Amino acid sequence: MSGRRYVAVRQPDLRTVRESGIIQVLACPPYRRADRLTVGCVDPRANLRDFLITCRARINPEDIGLASYGRRPRRVAGLRREEVARLAGVSVDYYIRFERGAAATVSAAVLDAFARALQLDEREHAHLIHLVQALSDGGRPTRRDKPAQIRPGLRRLLDAMTDVAAFITNSRMDVVASNELALALYQGWRYQTTEHANQARFVFLDPRAHEFFVDWAKAACETVGILRSCADRHPFDRDLSDLVGELSVRGETFRLLWAEHSVRFPYHGTRSLRHPAVGEFNLGYEIIPLSSDDGLTLVTYSADAGSADHDALRLISAWAATGAVASLLELGS
Repeated sequence: MSGRRYVAVRQPDLRTVRESGIIQVLACPPYRRADRLTVGCVDPRANLRDFLITCRARINPEDIGLASYGRRPRRVAGLRREEVARLAGVSVDYYIRFERGAAATVSAAVLDAFARALQLDEREHAHLIHLVQALSDGGRPTRRDKPAQIRPGLRRLLDAMTDVAAFITNSRMDVVASNELALALYQGWRYQTTEHANQARFVFLDPRAHEFFVDWAKAACETVGILRSCADRHPFDRDLSDLVGELSVRGETFRLLWAEHSVRFPYHGTRSLRHPAVGEFNLGYEIIPLSSDDGLTLVTYSADAGSADHDALRLISAWAATGAVASLLELGS
């Protein structure tokens, strides 16, 4: 399969992107069932192929000493399949079969060689391993009807962090638990009509997110990276596929970012936010996977004690409490 259409997706003319472009992002076009959009099929082979094509496309052959020497002009960006095979020390036929998801077995040493040839970072290397594992797992799309169970210890931990905005998400970025400060910080959550607020829906479907995140584009890229990493690890999760289908149809920016196949996102850093109570301020964030709780992740926002940003967090907490008291007084009058 040629990689040309993926190059087009990377640098599109936004005015000419049409609904047919969804086919380049998902395993198949979404369709409407009941009151939501869903994805009718899942193809781990396509996930692996598209990830590898994207990784090949971003490498400039001249930068790694692969000059053309008068050969025919390149029809695709980046490395050719035969060049990846040569760098990895495998036959061209084997790499082609691997990229198509047709290789019977792949050793850890060969995966390491592919990671070096494609200049994958540690997280992308791990992602490649997950994609290969998904090929051997097989199975049919399944829906996770059982809600995430939040242990009492985690609930106490959230409640104890009074000066830290903290919440827990599942693999679909549903907010399954949070403390009061997180609810006060993320005002947009309360406008969602689903059982749990969803971070990806907030970022891409709620106009308030553009005001909340000072650098919305960065937040959008990181959100897609997190969701892509989860989706390729769980290719048969129907609920997750439904979410990707919904966001792809309703959000052009999400569709274009999803086609990049990036799984790069920081687990910690600083984020600039805007809040109606305090205006613009900066918080440090941590994304902490909970290894003993399958698929759950703890997210925290905090600031140095005594700093202006810490004072802003405390003001948000007081502002939220005042609003809650006012609402109770209004109901009692």
